[in-house]
Amino acid sequence: MKHVLPFFFSILLCVTAIHGVSGDGTSIVFTTLGRLDYAFDIFTLPTHGHPPTISDELQITDGESVNFNGHFPSPSSTPALLSLLPNQSLIQSLLRTDPPPLQLVYVTERDGLSNLYYDVVFPESASSRTARRRSALEFSDRVQVPLLGKELIQNKISMKDRPNLAGDHLVYISTHENTGEPRTSWAAVYSTELKSGATRRLTPYGVADFSPSVSPSGKWTAAASYGAKGWDGEVEELSTDIYVFLTRDGTQRVKVVEHGGWPCWADESTIYFHRRGEDQWWSIYRAILPVNGVVSVESVVVERVTQPGLHAFTPATSSGNKKIIAVATRRPDTDFRHVELFDLDKNEFVELTRRVSPRAHHLNPFFSPDSGRVGYHKCRGDGNGKKSPKLFLQNIHSPVSDISLFRIDGSFPSVSPDNDRIAYINFPGLYVVNLDGSNWREVYFGNAFSTVWNPVRRGVIYTGAGPEFAPVSAEVDIISVNVEDPKKTVVKKLTTNGKNNAFPSPSPDGKRIVFRSGQTGFKNLYIMDAEEGEKGGLQRLTEGPWTDTMCNWSPDGEWIAFASDRHNPGAGSFELYLIHPNGTGLRKLVESGSGGRTNHPWFNPDGKKVAFTSDYAGISAEPISNPHHYQPYGEIFTVYLDGSDVRRLTHNSYEDGTPVWVPKFIRPVDVEWRFGRPVCQFEDLHWLSDMPKPSSRDTPGPVYVGSNKAQCGARL
Repeated sequence: MKHVLPFFFSILLCVTAIHGVSGDGTSIVFTTLGRLDYAFDIFTLPTHGHPPTISDELQITDGESVNFNGHFPSPSSTPALLSLLPNQSLIQSLLRTDPPPLQLVYVTERDGLSNLYYDVVFPESASSRTARRRSALEFSDRVQVPLLGKELIQNKISMKDRPNLAGDHLVYISTHENTGEPRTSWAAVYSTELKSGATRRLTPYGVADFSPSVSPSGKWTAAASYGAKGWDGEVEELSTDIYVFLTRDGTQRVKVVEHGGWPCWADESTIYFHRRGEDQWWSIYRAILPVNGVVSVESVVVERVTQPGLHAFTPATSSGNKKIIAVATRRPDTDFRHVELFDLDKNEFVELTRRVSPRAHHLNPFFSPDSGRVGYHKCRGDGNGKKSPKLFLQNIHSPVSDISLFRIDGSFPSVSPDNDRIAYINFPGLYVVNLDGSNWREVYFGNAFSTVWNPVRRGVIYTGAGPEFAPVSAEVDIISVNVEDPKKTVVKKLTTNGKNNAFPSPSPDGKRIVFRSGQTGFKNLYIMDAEEGEKGGLQRLTEGPWTDTMCNWSPDGEWIAFASDRHNPGAGSFELYLIHPNGTGLRKLVESGSGGRTNHPWFNPDGKKVAFTSDYAGISAEPISNPHHYQPYGEIFTVYLDGSDVRRLTHNSYEDGTPVWVPKFIRPVDVEWRFGRPVCQFEDLHWLSDMPKPSSRDTPGPVYVGSNKAQCGARL
């Protein structure tokens, strides 16, 4: 029996062809670091009894898209959740099955949107082999519903995260409100009443909140927050403090912990959280709030719970058993993060997921209300009777009706002038493939970065050949790669100075190339002949002791857009500039904010707008809660050439970059690879691999009463 709700959003079917549609629409194709490898689903294991085996692991979510950051609702929320479902008599009878069904609230990215879903899944019965099995992957024994209605989704496109239920209210993170300030996070806590859809913002304006947790009574919510200080560019641990406020309206907000993240309530006066101490180990801490009297940083007792010697983070608690917590760990003897239980009385870890899937990452645990199960998300792989298709292009829901958005399984994409082929980089190697995923081939085997097609000379692609992120003295050369003859690829070297030459972009007539070069000791912009290269002469376009890079020539030939750190050379901060090809008219297009990064400009087909990637919207989630981040910034934006109407197109906690604007509207449907491609091939956070050296201080820290600042001191 399959229960499909009338307002359940249909899933976009993956197809193997793309067709343009009539009209004036365009498309933007971009890279998201790691995302198309994730294939996350939510699983669960029992927390007691015999050591867990693979047969004990239950996949809860349905294998569609990416599903993560789950929450098992408490019995107090069940009536409100069931009221959303049709055929109440049937639902009530199903809930009396033995064993009872699992209820789950979680984040999903299906349909090109980030949304929150409620699933009711009927596990296999111990008394009947023919009874309902564990998921829709085997039998259609699932009730599934989006928790936020169309009004909240379509008119307020955003990233959703960390759902909690407090009675009939859903508490979660959303990024749908623009702060209006460069490099400030849009993440805030909201509460939506399930029946009516009425939504209230709980986070004050001017503040960013992350990782909310609702207390067992539902009265209080805790969140990791920047307060008013804002994001300072942290790419590993955010400099957040923990605040507590009333769930009903966000009032009575008070800071209870300095330096902490991912709060989780054990009871009405105890919060567990993580932080990285000065010994560089991520550990779990406990904050004990006073039962009577004023709650403040000074009145809260903070204790270190887990010892140095392993990383422990993203804690989870259960009101059903206050003697254990669940944590994600990263131990020195493994390259994978795992979920473990920590016995608070015995001060001991109990491994769970490593016994079941030793070579898979397991993220962000959460408990069932009775503590009998712990949930987490991991890559589903190709098991459980359903093969996860690897996408070549993934459609992303666009906030602009005439622009379709696509992630590509590759870096630095560019589309041929005939709009039929895509070139991209895979580090190493330059590849060409049809827009429907067919005729894939490697056309250059060396390391390269950035791609662009000559608009006139059919089949000619330009790239920078050599190491990426290399110093100015490293040898990187501009090369042309003629791929028109599928049997013979012709590679030609266009620069010969032995310096760092990269990011070529041809003029609209295909006769010249603008590129960046480090031939004078600084990376500035030059123009050369598109066929003869440097031999045909050089025009120096910019000059100065800074870096001008990532240039793009406008389709009308009037402007060259580029990224530069000339406002603060060497600081790592980049902003966008415009200049005429004759060297006049230099002006700033986009200001990144203090220390910000705005990169990879690409003109739209009429030359009136630029797409770019930027940390303009700050950061949307704690980096440690996600895998595979080198720098957790980057969303896709557009802007007019006069600097007006800066518009955010993507909302997620990943790293989006290298957008290319395509003069054709690509129908917003996913595209699968035409051949098998592995999934789940990503690495964990690179900075978790740098384990601190053990020392004599690797013992549990002492208890401090008073200022939480002491917890960051040398003794920890």
